[in-house]
Amino acid sequence: MVLTVERHEGGVALVTLSPEAAKNTFTKSNFDVFKKTIEGLMEDVTCSSIILTGNGKFFSAGGPINEFADAIDSGEISQMVGEMTESLHSLLIKIRTSSTVFIAAINGAAAGGGLGLALAMDYRISSIKAKLAASFFSLGLSPDGGTTWLLPRLVGTQKAKKFFFNNEIWNSQLALDNGAIDEICDEEELIPRSIEIAGEWGKWAFLSRRSTKQLLDASTSTFFETQLEFERALIISSSLTDDFAEGVSAFMEKREPNFNHIEEE
Repeated sequence: MVLTVERHEGGVALVTLSPEAAKNTFTKSNFDVFKKTIEGLMEDVTCSSIILTGNGKFFSAGGPINEFADAIDSGEISQMVGEMTESLHSLLIKIRTSSTVFIAAINGAAAGGGLGLALAMDYRISSIKAKLAASFFSLGLSPDGGTTWLLPRLVGTQKAKKFFFNNEIWNSQLALDNGAIDEICDEEELIPRSIEIAGEWGKWAFLSRRSTKQLLDASTSTFFETQLEFERALIISSSLTDDFAEGVSAFMEKREPNFNHIEEE
């Protein structure tokens, strides 16, 4: 078994990798199941937020070393790495642009591509046992999994450069101090706290969630004028939804809004 999925109130889905899959997330067999599961949940209109966590010592760890060795010997390594990164990158893009809120409940080591998964999510909660590691330099590789784009946005370019070039491993406190994670909690509180955040962040209107994620990602890679045009297009689109009408009515009636309208992706 690669993973389990539990559904909770408020449109929350908890995806837990098995100990084997958490340790070897990026073997083709494991990752194919993982990717299909995540994409299926994103397409489910009743699911507004997804929590990802691991099992045992790992949240999610990187490449299959034995498969790398075999591919080097057979001369197929570039094809293998190319296919692996293409599959991962397409999922990361969906995570960053989807209306679905993603919470990383980091129970253990997040390394290599697993680090990229954690950094790509919208909120990161770590247990005191969590660790962040790049691991690419140890294998003579350049970083992947979006880590060179995601980490500098969280911690700054120079801290990210030191992380990679010093081949650092950050414990949960150092990761929090550097801004790579959002909070630390006791191990037994990791999932309950993640479910709480997932419910709070997932309750907002579909277009509020999706547009804000896209706008924030675009904000440091576009000119101000371009960003203003992007904001204008998205707020016009969201103003035409039933959720906006509900928000206006709730404000005028001095009550909490009920954003339960389903919009198309």
